[in-house]
Amino acid sequence: MANKTKIALIAGFAPLAMFGMAFAGVPLYKLFCEKTGYNGTTSIAKDAASEVLSRQIKIRFDANIMPNVPWRFTPEQSEVSLRLGENGLAFYRVTNTSDHPITAVANYNVTPHKAAIYFQKLECFCFKNQTLAAGETREMPVIFYVDPRLASDEKTKEISQVTLSYTFFEVPKQTVELQTGPS
Repeated sequence: MANKTKIALIAGFAPLAMFGMAFAGVPLYKLFCEKTGYNGTTSIAKDAASEVLSRQIKIRFDANIMPNVPWRFTPEQSEVSLRLGENGLAFYRVTNTSDHPITAVANYNVTPHKAAIYFQKLECFCFKNQTLAAGETREMPVIFYVDPRLASDEKTKEISQVTLSYTFFEVPKQTVELQTGPS
């Protein structure tokens, strides 16, 4: 009797655990990527770097849009050179070329991927959905620095250039309504 009860409990609990993991998987994966820099995911910094080194690093900027998003999206500068630990400020310009409002969100990564853990964002338009009215143009800033520890990591100390890349994806209307309420 005890064996049958144990099997019944396992059989009943297993689907519930799998269902729970399906919901927890995405936020846990995102947290893992942010903490490790996996797949080029950058970190969100709470404060500026505690030191600034004399070593320079070049930051290149890239902008992409999925084909179904009728926006123009470009970096206002193609690159900057900063010292490790120095705060940088870059602007991107986006224009909604359609005749109706569109909400989109920017995913981002850094290459080479092994440098991503050292790329720290203090402020970024990519932290939340962006809604642009028909024909609207907006400048969007990103404030960042490259952690000076990049220079002492054996895997990254030879890196002299990184690329910060964004891709805008349209947010489904149903998701926007859930977040803001019906329009």
